[in-house]
Order: sequence, then C-alpha cells, then structure tokens
Amino acid sequence: MEKELVYKIPSLYRDDFRIHGYRFGSGKKALCVVGSLRGNEYQQIYTCSRLIMRLKQLEEEGRLNGEKEILVIPSLNPCSMNIEKRFWPTDNTDINRMFPGYNLGETTQRIAAGVFDVVSAYENGIQFASFYMPGRFCPHVRIMKTGYENMEKARQFGLPYIVLKVPRPYDTTTLNYNWQIWETDAFSLYGTTTEQLEEESAEEIVDAILRFMAANGVLIEEREKGQESKVVTDRELLSVRPKKAGIFRAAAGVRQQVKKGQLLARILDACMGDVIEELYAPADGVIFFLHDKPLVYANTAVIKLLP
Repeated sequence: MEKELVYKIPSLYRDDFRIHGYRFGSGKKALCVVGSLRGNEYQQIYTCSRLIMRLKQLEEEGRLNGEKEILVIPSLNPCSMNIEKRFWPTDNTDINRMFPGYNLGETTQRIAAGVFDVVSAYENGIQFASFYMPGRFCPHVRIMKTGYENMEKARQFGLPYIVLKVPRPYDTTTLNYNWQIWETDAFSLYGTTTEQLEEESAEEIVDAILRFMAANGVLIEEREKGQESKVVTDRELLSVRPKKAGIFRAAAGVRQQVKKGQLLARILDACMGDVIEELYAPADGVIFFLHDKPLVYANTAVIKLLP
C-alpha cells in the first residue's frame, strides 16, 4: 500500500488543502473507490477506513492481483468534516454537483476537476453516497440510467437491491454520472446510515466490494455471490409524506416488511406532545428509506416504501 497526494490547493494563510489516496498494486487501473464528498458523511469515510484495512491485510497475504491497481480516496472534503458542515465551508457549494469540474473555476469546481482527472482513468468506480434527506436506507447499489450503465456488474456486489435512477438535470454534474459518460463502470453504494457509525453496515458494504473485486479478477479468490439483487427504478418507490410539521416518531424500522394500512409513524405536536397525524403504509412492501431526525416538515418524504 502507498499513500499518495491526489490533489492539492496552495493556501496563502493556512496549511494547503490536500486530498490523499491509498494505492494498492500497479498496472491496469482496475478500481477506484471514493468515500465522503460531504462533511457529514461519517459512515462513508469510516467504511473507507475499514476497506483500506481489509485491502492492506489482503495485500500482505498476497491475495490481491498485483497487476491491477486499486485507489481508495477516503474523503474529498476534509475541511467541511473538520467543522461538521455538509457542504464547502466558505460558499456552501456541493462538490458532488461540480463534476467533471473546471480547473479555472470556483474552489469546489477546481477540486472536482483535479480529482476527476485522476479517477476517470479507472475501469470501475465506486462512490459511497448519501441521500439529500437525512435517514436510513436498505443497503443497495444505485446506478444512473445513462445508456452506459452495466447491470451485470451491479449484480456482482450481491446486495439485496439495485436502484436504477433516471437522471434529472442536476444529476448530470455528479461523480457517478460523469464517471459513466467518461466510460467508467460507476456504482453508488448506499449503506444504512450517514451521520452515525454502524459497524454491521460498514462490513456489509466492504464485503460487497470484495465480492465485486473477486468477480473482476482484482481479488485472487472465490467468494460467495451474496444475495440475488432485485432491480427497481427510483420511481417505483412510494413516498409517505406528513401533512403537518412536528416531532417524528417512527413505528416501524428500515428493511421491515409491512402490510397495507399498517401504522408507520406518528407526528407529535412539538409543544404539547399530542398526536396530530398518523402515517400508514399505502401498500404491502418493504421500508426502503426512513427519516431519522427528531423533527419533520410538512409534505416531506419521511418514508419510501418499496411495494
């Protein structure tokens, strides 16, 4: 394993901004893994650290294909993580809305351009992504429907679900989308959490990556295939929204099977504690996403149900 500088921005008054990566093997650029792009993606950077530990052990045991190169970049936004801010500290811009970047533009555009020059050279790209709303997910693989998506490779992770997302205009500036346009087979992996650390979820994602590596000859061993993935589109997910704002109290858990009409959550008056609304399942299915903050706004998708 070699630690290397991926990108640097000089600073006049403080220490330079640096992004580091961890490289395994040499030769064909087979796999690049990118962790947190936002400052609150603690589970994502933690999962990267667990992956690096596993890869280091496998390398020492001679179980990695030395002719195929792996690059793991734990974080593209350590400045925001240092101050617990989701987006770039000075202008609140999102690095994952700046790809493929512009090396003469704003700071986040330059970061995206500098990093993309490196990561776009790899055959396969994996991003540990997070949702724009706070909550817990069923672990899954998410792919942009660009016409370049590789569904067969997505199945090699052995996760329970593959979500095929029809891109909207703002998705065209994400890492996943641009990876695909520049001919990298790109996948976003979603674990259960974002702002809380979960060992089980991190290990589930790391094991999925090792299955993918074994299937593509990067890891020299056979591994069990994992689960048979169910392919769904993001438009199949049913959103459950409260009509009123208040304190959110879930009555069911993520990954849980529910029946139509089953109570999923209650909304409480924030001052008096009265139940002002109850949310029920619109169909039989699995809770795919569940809001996990204490408060909720009206007409916000607090639950996404996979029927």
